[in-house]
Amino acid sequence: MVLLYNPAATRQPDSVQARRKLETLAGKVIGFIDNAKPNFDHLVDDLADLLVAKYGVRQVVKRRKQSASIPAPEEMVAELAGQCDLVITGSGD
Repeated sequence: MVLLYNPAATRQPDSVQARRKLETLAGKVIGFIDNAKPNFDHLVDDLADLLVAKYGVRQVVKRRKQSASIPAPEEMVAELAGQCDLVITGSGD
C-alpha cells in the first residue's frame, strides 16, 4: 500500500485580497520573505541591489522565517502587507 499526501495548501477565504497591477517598480517598496533555506539570502541581496539600481525601487524590506516547513507568522505578513507594494517569497538551496 502507498499513502500519498496532497501538498497543496487550501486558500483561506478571509485572506483573499484584491490584487492590483504595478505599472512600474520605480519608487515602490518591495518585500522578501526568506524561507530560511540555504542561499536564499544571497540571492535576495543581489536581487535587491538590481531592483534598486536598475528599476528604481525605493526600498527593499527583508524578513526571514524560522523554518521552511512553517508558514510566515501572521505578524510578519501583516507588517509586510502594511509597508510593501509587492512581496516575494522564495526558496533557496
